[in-house]
Amino acid sequence: MKVRFSFLILVLFFLSCEKDTKITFEPFSLKKETCEECPLIEVSIPKAIGNTKLDQVINTALREEIISILKFDDEINVATIEEAIASFESENKKLKEKFPEETTQWEAKLEGEVTYEDKHILTIRLNSYLFTGGAHGYSTVRFLNFDKSKAIELEQSELFKNMASFTEFAETNFRSQENIPNNAPINSTGFMFENDAFYLPENIGYTKEGLQLFYEQYEIASYADGPIIITLAYPAVQKFLARPIEP
Repeated sequence: MKVRFSFLILVLFFLSCEKDTKITFEPFSLKKETCEECPLIEVSIPKAIGNTKLDQVINTALREEIISILKFDDEINVATIEEAIASFESENKKLKEKFPEETTQWEAKLEGEVTYEDKHILTIRLNSYLFTGGAHGYSTVRFLNFDKSKAIELEQSELFKNMASFTEFAETNFRSQENIPNNAPINSTGFMFENDAFYLPENIGYTKEGLQLFYEQYEIASYADGPIIITLAYPAVQKFLARPIEP
C-alpha cells in the first residue's frame, strides 16, 4: 500500500513539474485616441509575468518589435511602448502642422497571441496594421520564436538543422499548393520571387496546425493577392527541425 501511495506522489510530482514548464501570461493593453483628429492606437499583447530570464527575453522582444513598428524617427531614443506611441502621435502631429488641410486619421493596431508552446519552443505571433494615408493601410505579421531551455529568441536559421534541405522541401510543398509544375520557373504562374528563384519568407513560426511559412503582401506577389501562407504538418517537417516537437 505504501509503495502505491509513494508511486502516486511521484506521478503527481512529475505532472506538476510538467505543468510548471508553461509560461504564464497576462493581457497587456493600451488604447490612445485623445481627440477627434488624433491617431487611433491600440496595442494588445500577452505579457509574461514570471521572474525568469525567459520571461524577460519574451517581454523585451515584444517591446522592441512594437517600437520598431511605431517609431518613425530613427534619430530619437525610444525605450518603452508608451514612448513609441508618443513618437507615432508626434509624427502625425507634425504632418498636420505642415499640411493643415490633411484630414486623414492615422491608425495603428497591434495584437499579439501565443500560437504554440511545448517543452522546447514558444511562439508569439504579432499582427500589426498601420494606416498613415494613401489608398490603403499596411498589415504585417511577425513570428517571435523562443528556445525555452536556453531563454533566447531564435533566428530563423536556428529553427532548422539544415536550411538548404528545408528550403528544397518547402519549395516542393509551395509548388504543390500553388499548382506550379516542378519543371517550370517558380514565377511562371505570376509570382514575383527575385531572380526567379524560390526562397523562404521572412516570417516562419510554430502554430498548433503546423510550421507556418508566411509571405507578406508584396513579398512574392501583388498587394491584391494578399499574404501567401503555407502550413506544413509537424510529422512531415520534424526531421528538418533543430528542436523536437514534444507536447
